[in-house]
Amino acid sequence: MVSKILIKDATIITMNENNEVYDTGDIFIENDLIKSVGPPIQDGDSNVKTISGRGKVVIPGLINTHNHAAMCLFRSYADDYPLMVWLEDKIFPAEARLTPEDIFWGASLALLEMIRGGTTTYVDMYFYMDQTARACLNSGIRAVLSQVFIGDNAVDGFNSLQDAKSFAASWQNEAGGMISTILGPHAPYTCSPEFLKKVLSETEESKTPIHIHLSESRQEVQQSLATYNKTPVALMQEIGLFERDVLAAHCVHITDEDIEILVSNQVGIAHNPGSNLKLGNGIAPLKKLIDKNALVGLGTDGAASNNNLDMFEEIRLAGLLQKGVHEDPTFITAAEALALATRGGAQAIKKNYIGILKEGFKADLAIVDFNQPHLQPHNNAIANIVYSACASDVDTVIVDGKVLYDQGMFLTLDEENIYYEANKRAKRLRQ
Repeated sequence: MVSKILIKDATIITMNENNEVYDTGDIFIENDLIKSVGPPIQDGDSNVKTISGRGKVVIPGLINTHNHAAMCLFRSYADDYPLMVWLEDKIFPAEARLTPEDIFWGASLALLEMIRGGTTTYVDMYFYMDQTARACLNSGIRAVLSQVFIGDNAVDGFNSLQDAKSFAASWQNEAGGMISTILGPHAPYTCSPEFLKKVLSETEESKTPIHIHLSESRQEVQQSLATYNKTPVALMQEIGLFERDVLAAHCVHITDEDIEILVSNQVGIAHNPGSNLKLGNGIAPLKKLIDKNALVGLGTDGAASNNNLDMFEEIRLAGLLQKGVHEDPTFITAAEALALATRGGAQAIKKNYIGILKEGFKADLAIVDFNQPHLQPHNNAIANIVYSACASDVDTVIVDGKVLYDQGMFLTLDEENIYYEANKRAKRLRQ
């Protein structure tokens, strides 16, 4: 049966190449695709579900390019520590107690939060990823999933690579393409160059894309320079990692030469301003990256280091931080900031059919209720979204042409049961 949705009389922020905005317009969706965007249309088909857009603004679904969804279970568990202390003394020991079912419920909690906040596509890297995939199937979100692995050429590292390969092969293009997979070697400081070369040789035939943490902290870069006399970015270039499609998370401490390497190799970059600030890792050179036409998207990172998955907050931070650091209010305009979370994110993860409200694109979108004091008056819709809106203003979320969240109600997830299970498991993990 054909599914049809008509969103009428809304302000539409298309995020197309010209950042076109319709003050009042309609969006017509048929099955999983956008059929038309623009001036009001007439449709007499009684089978069409009509959504009133009066007083509301439609934006492309937000794309979270870096997350560890199940880490929602560690929200507010280990705050105010440096990155390596946070990881080695707090997070790694707690993660050793995780069970597959913990991952399922932690990921389910994250999916509630992301969908509630207008995120329609996200990228994940974590353990027991088949459990996260199961949660994604339940929710209806679009997901890019990678099983994380850490190691060298020892048996444990090799086995974890085989597990990651098996997951990637078995879940690729599941749920009608809603789930896609990549490989998740954790970082250059937890995966030696020799091991990463092994990863590349083991996946030479499939050419599976890669998701990796890169140049997140100053300590990481200093360690790489001391050990290899190269920055992490230059080291990855040397071993051939960038011959694959790569999504690099963070890229905070990078040189001009690093930027040239990332741009020339079309490496996707997941910029995580909130997490980078909270862990004291600094501020990425976002303006330089944008000026060089780097493929930059936005991510929240996991809720253990953020502590939320609010993409509106990341959009605002991405813009405001650059203005403050450079002491120039013209740096990173509102339109540029919003582009990072929409079409920029789509480019970073190499999915050219989302991120824009445009005929022929996937019907992934969020409707934001502007009938709020902090979103009045309607002087500039894009500026209001970037500088004033928050996740709780989202009214409706549609992914692949299906309504997942409708005026405060989740249609695919059991909110109360997820809260119960997540709290029960978090209590055990922190003891």
